[in-house]
Amino acid sequence: MIQALQTVGLLIASNIFMTLAWYAHLKMAEYSWFQKWPIIAVIAFSWGIAFFEYCLQVPANRIGFEGTGGPFNIMQLKVIQEVITLIVFIAFSMIAFHMQLKWNHIVAALCLVAAVYFVFGFKG
Repeated sequence: MIQALQTVGLLIASNIFMTLAWYAHLKMAEYSWFQKWPIIAVIAFSWGIAFFEYCLQVPANRIGFEGTGGPFNIMQLKVIQEVITLIVFIAFSMIAFHMQLKWNHIVAALCLVAAVYFVFGFKG
């Protein structure tokens, strides 16, 4: 149980950095000083953030993977990561970009919940 919680906690933190690496530059483009940066500087900025994502994601997968003594198979790890990615992205887009959660976003989230069910519990 401890390994599962460590894995999920590290994946949440990892996904926060991933979301910032992928999308923070879009928000920062609102600032005139950032708009002047060449694309290579923006890429380096994003890579700098992504470094911390990998510093958390790699141990999360190592701790969580059944092949290294963890509780999850590779498919379960991937589905957990995708669900966390969606949750973190929705929160980020609502906070940073003032997006509103719409019915189709909720349906997409429910589809991921169904994926979790099929990957973890469905014995068909």
